[in-house]
Parts: sequence; C-alpha cells; structure tokens
Amino acid sequence: MKPNACSEMEWATRVELAACYRLMAHFGVSDLTYNHLSARVPDAAHLLLVKPSNFMFDEVTASSLLKFDFEGNPYQDSPPSKGGAHVIHAGVLQARPDLNTVFHTHTTANVGVSAQKHGLLMISQHAMGFYDQIAYHDFGGFEFNLDQRAPLLESLGNKNYLILRNHGVLVCGKNLPQTFVDHHYLEMACRAQIAALSSGTEVTLIDEKVCKRAAEQYQTIDPKQAGGKDWPSCLRLLERLYPTYRD
Repeated sequence: MKPNACSEMEWATRVELAACYRLMAHFGVSDLTYNHLSARVPDAAHLLLVKPSNFMFDEVTASSLLKFDFEGNPYQDSPPSKGGAHVIHAGVLQARPDLNTVFHTHTTANVGVSAQKHGLLMISQHAMGFYDQIAYHDFGGFEFNLDQRAPLLESLGNKNYLILRNHGVLVCGKNLPQTFVDHHYLEMACRAQIAALSSGTEVTLIDEKVCKRAAEQYQTIDPKQAGGKDWPSCLRLLERLYPTYRD
C-alpha cells in the first residue's frame, strides 16, 4: 500500500529499490538481516529510503521501506536510523550529491577478495569494467559509530566502488537499475577470482591496455539506459516469481 504523503516519483523509486532487494536475495546475496541498499528520494534530495533493520532482503516490499533524513530522523512511526544505514548510507548520500544509490553487501566472494592484499585482480571480463575505478578502505571495526564515517568517505573519494578490506563492498550509482547491474558484475568478478585462485595454479592477468579500454567502454554506458537490457529481464523474473515486491 502506498504510504501517505508519498509522491509518484518516490513510489516509483520505492518499487525499484524493493525490486533490487528481491533480486539480490534471488541471486544469493544475503547476510541475514545485515547489509542495506538505499536510494535518495528523487523529489526530496535530503531524504533516503532503506529497508527496516530487522528485515531480510527477500521480505522487502515497496511500502515496507523506511524513510529518513541524513540526521537519522524518521519520516514514519519508527525509531531513528542507526548503524550502517545511518553511518554509511546517509553519510555517502549527504557527502556525494552526484550519487543517488548506495549498495553495501557482504558475500562469501566479495569478503574473500576484500581480504586479499592485491584486491580485485584483472582476471575476468567481469573485472575489467572496474579497472582503476575501485577505492579501498582499511577495516576499522563495525560501522556503528559516526566517527567511522569520515574515514570511509575519505577512502571512497570520488569513486563509485569501494572494497572494504576484510569486510565487503560498497557500490554506488546514479540510478538503481545500473547500480544493481554494477553490483552483479562486481560480484561475478569476485566469484571468478576466488574460484581461479582456489585452484592453486598461476592465473593469467589481462593486459593493462585491454583493461583500460574495457573500463572506458563500460564507463560510457549512458546512465539513462538504467541497466540496459538486463533490468527489464530482471523485472520479468520478479513478476513471475516474487510479484509482491510492488506491494
């Protein structure tokens, strides 16, 4: 059910964000009730939408998303925002007006890569889109306290992708569909890297010139495409399997 005082633009963002949560769960991205995907409210740039802290990804619906300002004040009958949703998500969206979405996840693959000193290796075509585009942040404990926000923002800088060492990843973007696709490619790159290195044999690194060209190709994708041909196919999957995401 559409919340009171919810504009059509906000509702459309709610539906897309709920879709991202459900798709993540479908593709095996889950850490119980932890991790968040957030989106700026399009017609109220000082507000963000995020799941309730006690929800798993596969429970999220458009109407169950919570709305907060960057100070953590709720815009519904709920406690103030705290923890990662406030420290990371509100912090990034407040500091980076060029971004509208923030995805933070822990998966076996991306945590595995985050623990490797060399970080993401250019050993797959999924990785090449991130060549020279990823920042790194040293682990400073659980992001529960506001004093951990500034170091994270400093590490992110003007990048859209951040590997949190010994922790997970942060994928940011201008719109939800493209951020979902970006996260998918990064996750595939991490899974490929863990699989390749687990064999114990020497891996082949892709030539830097090729990586640079591929990264330039990837970064020229028009954000208005919003996930290209993949996003409509993902929505068809949701309509077949999990249509309640729109509720």
